[in-house]
Amino acid sequence: MKICLVHTGIGRSGFGIFCSREGDILENCMMNHGLALISAYAKKHGFKDINLIDLRTLNGWDDFKRKLLELKPMVIGLGGVSVDFGVTLKCAELVKWYNKECIVIVGGPHASIMPEDALKNGNIDYVITGEGEVSFTELLTRINNGRKPKERLVKCKRIELDKLEFADRELYPYKEILKNLRVPNLTPPTVTILVARGCMYNCSFCKPGEDYIFGSKVRTRSPKNVINELIKLREKYNFNSIMIHDDNLLQDREWIKEFCKLYKENDFDQEISCQARADLICKNEDLIKLFAETGLKMLLIGFESGNQRILNFLRKGTTVEQNIKAASICKKYGIKIWANYMFGVPTETREEVLDTVRMIRKIKPEHYSPAFFTPHPGSDLFDYCKENSISLIKDYEDYSRGTEGEKIKGVDYNFLKGAIKDSMKSRGFFIRVLNLLK
Repeated sequence: MKICLVHTGIGRSGFGIFCSREGDILENCMMNHGLALISAYAKKHGFKDINLIDLRTLNGWDDFKRKLLELKPMVIGLGGVSVDFGVTLKCAELVKWYNKECIVIVGGPHASIMPEDALKNGNIDYVITGEGEVSFTELLTRINNGRKPKERLVKCKRIELDKLEFADRELYPYKEILKNLRVPNLTPPTVTILVARGCMYNCSFCKPGEDYIFGSKVRTRSPKNVINELIKLREKYNFNSIMIHDDNLLQDREWIKEFCKLYKENDFDQEISCQARADLICKNEDLIKLFAETGLKMLLIGFESGNQRILNFLRKGTTVEQNIKAASICKKYGIKIWANYMFGVPTETREEVLDTVRMIRKIKPEHYSPAFFTPHPGSDLFDYCKENSISLIKDYEDYSRGTEGEKIKGVDYNFLKGAIKDSMKSRGFFIRVLNLLK
């Protein structure tokens, strides 16, 4: 049975962006770990004929049609976050143009959070919610044995993470990805890995949507399992740095200690980057020191705002003081800072925006990553914006979490663009002018 998985991640940047130097370079060069893990698990259970159609490598929909006619799949696996879901629906339409008997299976974050968007589409045969490795493979088995389920909605079956196969990186032209992927402040080539699933925190711009995908509890691969994958990656790709794509790697002190121990014992000296919360950095300075000595070179920190009322509104569970202190701790141990922060939060005033500008200018991160607040499906703030009729989201592409487009009513986005620019400047011209106008 021929199976095709489709990388649909062009909702923000469009076709022809694979490993290009334009736009979001990380987005252009990253592999999708979800697809690679699904492929690995399915191949382990006998489904060897799995191909990838990466829309980023194509020039348009006619190319997609040609790939379908060339590969002749009988099953298509589609996924995607919300910004890519319009692309997912277009793919499903063209698959049925290619062959009405080809079975279309849709999963991924958006379908897990808003399954009705997929179920109401007649081109989609099955919708898998949550994690897809086990459920997708079991569905393939039933289809292959002529026992197709009548129920279109398939709920995920979760598995102990150490029992999963390592991601099937060869599903992609992975050496080309390594050649072109450039992560700020890390020495290339850089490999990306996943360690855990789920988040114990309750930020209103994210939760409870993430719980719909991974469940409410955090599940983590063992340090030994992660090290075993890294050993194989070192042998095959000889990487110089690692980017760990977890929400918050610092939430388990004992895990970090054991990982650092095994990392050194296995003669790793490659640079490490991961995400962390400001409050946990402040509470675990000893852990940060240990991690830095092991190889930690950069932390991605969700500072979000420099105003306490806004942090509380976001249910972040951190303080402005912790943001400043966390940055100081990073600088103390030579750790580069990737600063995530947002503007345009509902109810945010101009003065509160400027509090964030002042905080970021004080932190002086090595990498700035500002965004406009976007009401994302599955979040409590999505519901808030809908209930208060302030959402300006009209199509899936509008869910892009960048600094383009207007997201909610009542926000002066020209002002926010100026605030973003000033947050990155060494001079406070923008702030001084606004203070004079008060």
